Amino acid sequence: METATLLWGLIFSSIGIGYFIYGRKQSNLVVRWCGLALILFPYLVTDTFAMVAVGAALMLTPRFIEL
Repeated sequence: METATLLWGLIFSSIGIGYFIYGRKQSNLVVRWCGLALILFPYLVTDTFAMVAVGAALMLTPRFIEL
């Protein structure tokens, strides 16, 4: 594992915890599921650039999708 991959994983997981807590308190399913995905996806993605791209896409998803 590279240091950059570990740090980006930590950053996205931390943001994911915030999304998940916010989505649970607001009863917003999109934010909650994006938070869960942000917590779990660093375990699956090993390339740094792919991790940043997927993380950014997951962070922007609740902005454009509302249920």
